[in-house]
Amino acid sequence: MEKRESFEVEVAYAKPDVQVLMTIEAEEGMTIREVIERSGVLEQFPEIDIETSKVGIFSKLSKLDTAVRARDRIEIYRHLIADPKAVRKQRAAEGKKMSKGGGSVEEDDSGNG
Repeated sequence: MEKRESFEVEVAYAKPDVQVLMTIEAEEGMTIREVIERSGVLEQFPEIDIETSKVGIFSKLSKLDTAVRARDRIEIYRHLIADPKAVRKQRAAEGKKMSKGGGSVEEDDSGNG
């Protein structure tokens, strides 16, 4: 039996209060799904549903059957609570001005803005 080349990859998952970044030994031909399962992150965070969660490599969305390469960072993304586009659209419909930080801006009475 021929031994496959092994290398390290990282698995990242973050919640608002906790973040994990673990280094996993992978072999040539392993998929994102196999690395995630090997990492133990699914046992550590049972709320992760691998079938419905989006995953990626270095912030680029990828499919679970994508082969991993040496030094890849596999990221598991949480489901969004609110769609950012929908929130912006709703604020615009309500006539709120937005500041750069995302909060509403109050106009001053001088007419300067």
